[in-house]
Amino acid sequence: MATIAHTEHVRDQSDPIVKIVELRKSFGDFEVLKSVNLDVYPGQVVVILGRSGSGKSTMLRCINHLEKPSGGAVLVNGEVVGYRLKGEKLHELRPNEIARQRATTGMVFQSFNLFPHLTVLENLLEAPCRVLRRSPHEVRDEAMKLLTSVGLAEKANVYPSTLSGGQQQRVAIARALVMKPSVMLFDEPTSALDPELVGEVLEVMKELARSGMTMIVVTHEIGFARGVADEVVFMAEGRVAEQGPPSQVIDNPQAEATKTFLRSLNERRDTPVQ
Repeated sequence: MATIAHTEHVRDQSDPIVKIVELRKSFGDFEVLKSVNLDVYPGQVVVILGRSGSGKSTMLRCINHLEKPSGGAVLVNGEVVGYRLKGEKLHELRPNEIARQRATTGMVFQSFNLFPHLTVLENLLEAPCRVLRRSPHEVRDEAMKLLTSVGLAEKANVYPSTLSGGQQQRVAIARALVMKPSVMLFDEPTSALDPELVGEVLEVMKELARSGMTMIVVTHEIGFARGVADEVVFMAEGRVAEQGPPSQVIDNPQAEATKTFLRSLNERRDTPVQ
């Protein structure tokens, strides 16, 4: 598999690419995120762990304004996501301005979200041409290089329905990369895959990490977190319960919630298949 090309748009290596400040999010009376703070620096791989309902995916969706925060702020490359600061007040941006901001944060979902009526190559061309107003001719070579890097150049002219789940997810990664994002967001990218297909997607993600891409990954793949993450964040009940290198959070957790979660994963892994 070819090395994945990567370009970051970074102001200063000492500044965080993503800065989450006192982030809160509620759905009705239910508070999903409770004053979350997190800094992610250029080239870091940050893995977010936690039980379902702990706020992991909601936090990820707030980073690119797929969810509107109830309080606090998210900054990407020093710019408040979704808002413009005028004086001391934040004013929400127009949809086209939010789309421009969102282009700097590539996102890969668990359900692939490819356009079924477009070929693989057309899926990659759609956002650069529509959002960035680039010509298809200009983007085509870049798109083909990315498809080559994820091992799918020969599938450029087929439709997503003809691909396996692992192949579709690799296309989704290439589609996000063609926008040349500063940071890649992964929301449980292997959870919808059959076990035998998980490895091919994780290998692409590992190659991406080796290339220096800044990544925030929500996953239950402990092996990936231990082997690739620079920082592991464990979330519980909408808060950051524990944070640090994998050797600390995974191998020597201090928070009781982290210990219980990791113990449950080990028990599930050790349970024989009936």
